[in-house]
Amino acid sequence: MAILRRLALTAALAACIAAPAAAQQAITVASTTSTEQSGLFGHLLPAFRAATGIEVKVVALGTGQALDVGRRGDADVVFVHDQAAEEKFVAEGFGVKRIPVMYNDFVIVGPGDDPARIAGSDTLEALRRIAAAKAPFVSRGDKSGTHAAELRYWQQAGLDLAAIRGEWYREIGQGMGPALNASSAANAHVLADRGTWLSFRNRGQLKVLVEGDARLFNQYGVILVDPRRHPHVKAEAGQRFVDWLASPAGQQSIAAYRIGGEQLFFPNAAK
Repeated sequence: MAILRRLALTAALAACIAAPAAAQQAITVASTTSTEQSGLFGHLLPAFRAATGIEVKVVALGTGQALDVGRRGDADVVFVHDQAAEEKFVAEGFGVKRIPVMYNDFVIVGPGDDPARIAGSDTLEALRRIAAAKAPFVSRGDKSGTHAAELRYWQQAGLDLAAIRGEWYREIGQGMGPALNASSAANAHVLADRGTWLSFRNRGQLKVLVEGDARLFNQYGVILVDPRRHPHVKAEAGQRFVDWLASPAGQQSIAAYRIGGEQLFFPNAAK
């Protein structure tokens, strides 16, 4: 019996020692709805797991909410797309370093018959015409990177959104997929990231009407949550995820993700 008790104690101690190591092999990444709903994570994470053995749980939110998750220490890594907000996150001591890893672009999607006559115009002129025509527009309204970009474009167009908005402007407080669904149902305009648009199937009469404007460039960055602020952060495993995304293997995996032969995201960590 004494031998059995010693064996049981040895097994229990071994389990306690092994538990932190096992826990280290699973991390939480707070990211955007665009990276999740476009299918990118479904493509990237199996490759990362095969290379490292580390499991990744993704919490998909708007960029502002994802950064707030990081501020609370409820994620090990944030992977988002609002450079000003990301740099503030690091400057405030919540993140170790911002690493740019990839980009895509935004597009303005709208009714195929283009009642506001925005096709071929630049971003700012398109918004002016939408506002002048009071043409339906769906805003994510969720403090995401896409929402932040949209608000910036209205301001750059010289339009006071608070003063001009009416029934034609609808905020839904949700992610990119629901915003596209709402636009399809209402045959309305929406600012979308190209990756989610390409993976979106419920398009109805919607078409891309504005694209290619340099203002629509959409950079993504990845940041390890600072373990000095939150000591429970799985810094080693989280840093391996950051490093892998910026490595040749991770960059090649990003470039390889395509839908219908079209590339959704473009790696640029080297730049």
